[in-house]
Amino acid sequence: MRGPAISVLLCTCPPDRAEALASDLVKRRLAACVNVISGVASIYRWEGKVEREEEALLVIKTSSERIDALMRALPDLHPYDTPELLALPVGAGLSSYVEWVRASTNDESVS
Repeated sequence: MRGPAISVLLCTCPPDRAEALASDLVKRRLAACVNVISGVASIYRWEGKVEREEEALLVIKTSSERIDALMRALPDLHPYDTPELLALPVGAGLSSYVEWVRASTNDESVS
């Protein structure tokens, strides 16, 4: 069975920028929905040091056709020099939700 043509993308960002970034992605129809999960502790290596930051995690739902546009737009919208953005394909989903995601990210959609 072929899975739906939608993806979930993960992106971390500063907590004070998370809602504005999420809203911008939805307004531009790059995402149908973005969940903002606050209180994420990120531990990572950057410029030779282990760092720890409090961040927000954006869980971005979009159609697979919009991933390239989202990846082109995000670096200009995001405050980090190297923003995290990982796309995970969705293997299955409730058909009505999948169709809503696809319609909500369609450039030509009026609603």
